[in-house]
Amino acid sequence: MSALERPTGNPLTGTDEALALHRRINRTAADYPRDSSVPALFAARAARTPDAPAVVQGERAYTYGQLDRLSNHLAHRLLAEGFAPGSTAGVCLARSPELIVALLAVLKCGGAYLPFDVGWPDERLHGLFTDADCRWVLTDRHEQLSRRLGECQVLAVEGELAGSASAPAVDVDGGSLAYVNFTSGSTGRPKGVAVRHRSIARLVLGARFARLEPDSRVLQLAPVTFDAATFEIWGPLLNGGTCVLYPEGLVRLSRLGRVVDEHRVTVVFLTTALFNALVDEAPGALDGTETVLMGGELHSMPHVAAALERYGPGRLVHVYGPTEATTFATYHPVDRLVPDSGLLPIGTPIQNTRLYVIDGDTLCEPGRTGEICLAGDGLSPGYVGMPDLTAERFVDRVVDGTTERLYRTGDHGTLLPDGSLVFQGREDDQVKINGFRIELGEVAHHLDRHPSVRRSHVTVSSARGERALVAFVVADDQSVTPASLRHHLRTRLPAYLVPARIHLCEALPLTATGKVDGRALLTAYETHTPPPATPAALPVASRD
Repeated sequence: MSALERPTGNPLTGTDEALALHRRINRTAADYPRDSSVPALFAARAARTPDAPAVVQGERAYTYGQLDRLSNHLAHRLLAEGFAPGSTAGVCLARSPELIVALLAVLKCGGAYLPFDVGWPDERLHGLFTDADCRWVLTDRHEQLSRRLGECQVLAVEGELAGSASAPAVDVDGGSLAYVNFTSGSTGRPKGVAVRHRSIARLVLGARFARLEPDSRVLQLAPVTFDAATFEIWGPLLNGGTCVLYPEGLVRLSRLGRVVDEHRVTVVFLTTALFNALVDEAPGALDGTETVLMGGELHSMPHVAAALERYGPGRLVHVYGPTEATTFATYHPVDRLVPDSGLLPIGTPIQNTRLYVIDGDTLCEPGRTGEICLAGDGLSPGYVGMPDLTAERFVDRVVDGTTERLYRTGDHGTLLPDGSLVFQGREDDQVKINGFRIELGEVAHHLDRHPSVRRSHVTVSSARGERALVAFVVADDQSVTPASLRHHLRTRLPAYLVPARIHLCEALPLTATGKVDGRALLTAYETHTPPPATPAALPVASRD
């Protein structure tokens, strides 16, 4: 072996049992067009079945041929305005066929799309756009965003769209960037996760976790800022199926059932919180589906058991995956529950994905807990504008004689003897609420920036089974109120990062090790606090 061929990176060792188990679960290689771009894969489908329905929302529908022509025209318009291949374009449109046109158009220009929400504060938007070097915006809120984002060129995507037969002559391959998703950051600065075209193709082509075929109809329920939308949009469109757009921004369980029935939806992804609410209040909404994917935070075994009893085996699939590994990394078909175990595995790797459970420099054998590390074509090239953090979280290690680029998730897990992975939590302060990935440190960072806040502590309350962000604040000024602090946060953070309750305290109790005693705070303040009102409509959450 020459010097150039030698593996690089620190080697991982392990017992024969650990090596054998990791070899077995990581036999996931499958042929797929890894060098092709999303637009090329879509165009091939459009050429094959131009009259097949591609996108449906209520009474509106675009065929593959129509979607191809409309996105061609918008891409030509973008390039004519001066958009350069390799650039990033912010995309802010309501869930609609025009949203899909805009995403496809940016990709056809050789650009990457950056989905964002109009409700995000200006300070946050400017930070995201600076990190991603984003100077273009496609939107159906032209006037509002032109005022707020004066440094960007804002193009309106609304009204009657024109079509064009020819796609732009731009070279895009599987290694090109397709989009940037921003997630919560513990330092107060969100992290922009870059995703390549091949990572999308690896997720949706030859999927093990759900049947994706020309007759598949996948519900598009998540906000486009949430990486589950990657699966919901490109899963059907790169397989010749139909993307069924939910017609509203907020999910109403009764409406969800009607949409599933009217459009004969076959595949649905639900965050754990939404899945639990549906099982409790409207389990019949999913009776007509073929596959229900669920995940995003810790499961509720009673809800899973109730769903399994109603829908039967072969329908429920538990999925797991950080944004850095492109939406899903593992899957577990829920065909039976092990009595009294309390465990619902997050499963085994999906196609073209590998996972390792590592403790230090050692691969863990069954039953030993370690950090979950992921490898394969789903991995992000890293965080935009954050080389140090990228180098910390994405590392090269030699596994079984081969160099693997690993993403260190920070999640901990245990492999069972059959190779299934069981999630065991985290050591840091990252949490999941309604599927949103939240760094408690980011919320505390912005609370502490308030001029009258001396100290704060942010944690999660699970009172009465409802997980919610809760903040405890020691203030220097008696005029400070929970409402004023909430307003301060709303000008800096998206709504899902603003605590549901903020308590003012004289002091923050400490444990024997000098850390804030969050449990004591929750016990003292939450015992007599009524639960937050349950909204009539549930926002679809992110799983970042």
